[in-house]
Amino acid sequence: MNGKELIKRLKRHGKAEGIQVYYDAEHGKGSHGRLYYGDKFTTMKNPRTEIGEGLLKAMCKHLGVDRKKI
Repeated sequence: MNGKELIKRLKRHGKAEGIQVYYDAEHGKGSHGRLYYGDKFTTMKNPRTEIGEGLLKAMCKHLGVDRKKI
């Protein structure tokens, strides 16, 4: 899964839950930015690149989202 797909899935999940989801490229260095899920956030590398399973698991943990639901 790449970053854009993750953002798309989280937006769909957040809409169902009534939670705002957005990506802010201004909060980061280089190609990194912040992915917000309500009041929680995680750092995301370039949204065009693939996200490994371990990193995806950690990002979902930061956001408080069950990996299996997205």
